[in-house]
Amino acid sequence: MPESWSSRLTRWRLNFFPAYRATGARITYLAADWSEARIRLPLNRRTRNYVGTIFGGSMYAAVDPVYMVMLIETLGPGFVVWDKAATIRFLRPGRQTLYASFRLPPDQVAAIRAEVNEAGMIERQFTVELQDETGNVHATVEKLLSIRRRRERRR
Repeated sequence: MPESWSSRLTRWRLNFFPAYRATGARITYLAADWSEARIRLPLNRRTRNYVGTIFGGSMYAAVDPVYMVMLIETLGPGFVVWDKAATIRFLRPGRQTLYASFRLPPDQVAAIRAEVNEAGMIERQFTVELQDETGNVHATVEKLLSIRRRRERRR
């Protein structure tokens, strides 16, 4: 799906958000319907660690908020999405720019909606890989998200 002007503007705003900007990563693509996002994490003076490879904290921080924000935007205001747990497995040092792709197919979003409407709250695990341009995986991140219906506020 091509990027719309609205999703491009949102991508620019997210890239300038101070907490995300500090990771050194940049969102390079954001689908208009939030079903796909791509990031780029370069090896540079801001992301380099003591031994000259990409700092593990930068790798994790680059992918940390993406699935949560995608789900918040896709599911809409009737749902609450929170990070519950995360695991990162470093497979090889990042000696060049790394990339990650995030996908939320419509059937997966529909299944999440149905499960939350039935159970009230669910936990769902998402996995993303940080790869170099040749497809070698340098790190795998698993995110456990908690998803529930928003409660009505009593007055």
